[in-house]
Amino acid sequence: MDNILIWLMIIPLVFSLAIFLLRAAGWRTRRVPEILHLISITLILAFTVGAASLTFTRGSLATLAEQFYADQLTAVFLLVIGIMGFLNGLYAIGYLRYDLEKGEVGVEDLSTFYGFFHLFLFTMIFTVLSNNIALMWVGIEATTLGSVFLVGLYGKKTSLEAAWKYILICSVGIAFALYGTILIYAGSFNLLHNAHNSMLWTEVVQAAGALDPQVVKLAFVFILIGFGTKAGLFAVHTWLPDAHSEAPSPVSSLLSGVLLKCALFAIIRYYMIAAKCLGPGFPRTLLLVFGVLSIACAAFLIFAQRDIKRMFAYSSIENIGIIATGLGIGGPLGVFAALLHTINHSITKSLLFCTSGNILIKYGTRDIGKIKGLFKTAPVTAVLLGGGALGIAGCPPLNIFISKLLTISAGIKAGYLWLMILCLALLVVVFASFLRLLGETLFGEAPEGVTIGDVNWLTLLPLVILFALMLGLGIHTPEPLYQLLQGAAALVSGI
Repeated sequence: MDNILIWLMIIPLVFSLAIFLLRAAGWRTRRVPEILHLISITLILAFTVGAASLTFTRGSLATLAEQFYADQLTAVFLLVIGIMGFLNGLYAIGYLRYDLEKGEVGVEDLSTFYGFFHLFLFTMIFTVLSNNIALMWVGIEATTLGSVFLVGLYGKKTSLEAAWKYILICSVGIAFALYGTILIYAGSFNLLHNAHNSMLWTEVVQAAGALDPQVVKLAFVFILIGFGTKAGLFAVHTWLPDAHSEAPSPVSSLLSGVLLKCALFAIIRYYMIAAKCLGPGFPRTLLLVFGVLSIACAAFLIFAQRDIKRMFAYSSIENIGIIATGLGIGGPLGVFAALLHTINHSITKSLLFCTSGNILIKYGTRDIGKIKGLFKTAPVTAVLLGGGALGIAGCPPLNIFISKLLTISAGIKAGYLWLMILCLALLVVVFASFLRLLGETLFGEAPEGVTIGDVNWLTLLPLVILFALMLGLGIHTPEPLYQLLQGAAALVSGI
């Protein structure tokens, strides 16, 4: 059954190549790429849930000489990739049909989009399954190459500029992570004297206590800077608002809801090595500092935005900061809160970015000042935007309220009372920003020329499911998910 990990990587890669071949063969059709796309995202969902279930019951899975490995921590991130990949992929079908009608893309661009969409999913799955630390680095770098063409899909000056900024900043940042990876490999090779085992994260983490502390300390700094660039941590986040705002809405959703988490996954893997070698103090302090700075930076930038997608993009930086803060607080409760927030943010931010796509379809603009009377023009979209905005702001009983509350509680319990008070003050600024957004967009008279009526069901159904997940996880955490998160938190905490 460990071959399920291989199938998880084969499926998106094969379907990506098949869709690219359609374009190379000159097939100018919408229907066939859509069918292949739908089959692929359904299979990916089924296999990610299957792999997570097996990991939950067996503890871990490994294949291909342990080059690929899944434990309960991996299972959490696989579920995020599989579920968000399916729902955003479903939304993308309806969204691109509108783009095709308006002439934003041509029929051949559909094959380009769906091909790179599945290549992007492949690179993220490859990253979280990689037990080889060199392959993990390759996977993170490949996610950039797999998604940059999606960011620049429309070919406009602003989208192309965002794509170039994305690839340049992230590639430079990832170079720092390469230095960290090399340092860890060199240190483990000197200890294990086995090139194969020195590359395997499972072997390195077991031997971490005997590694040279100075080497590990320097390596973790490089890792945090490098992978932190891809995760969108302060102050290496500058690519994120441009890329997220200029990409097609389902791509923005994947970038924010899934890609950032893959970079965090790599940081967590090295955090576990650093904590065993140096003790938890050093890596936790760095994560706590960068986490709180990310929240502080994003809170005021969110308040200043007038572009709805840039506002949501800066909110991603804030929420990545919350996750990093939870990891920095540490302990079973802090790590549990961080992992729960990883899932909650993925759901809520996917809802928001896809809802912004519906708004763009209706109003033809991202300018908050020009989006008025949404309740009158698109009532279902208005309810979804309202729910998503209140959810991301941390309003009960929605899911992010729970993970934010757990993070603050863990911080107070760990002795960071004043730091948590500062975080709460910053979160109040965020809350006020999203309340202002709702007040400006949901009410009032709609601009002339905006048609009355919601978009098609394909662009609403995935959002309704996301809204139900957001509300459901705010009311109750299912027992299997709770146990999976507890197991993952115990692994990271070293309990």
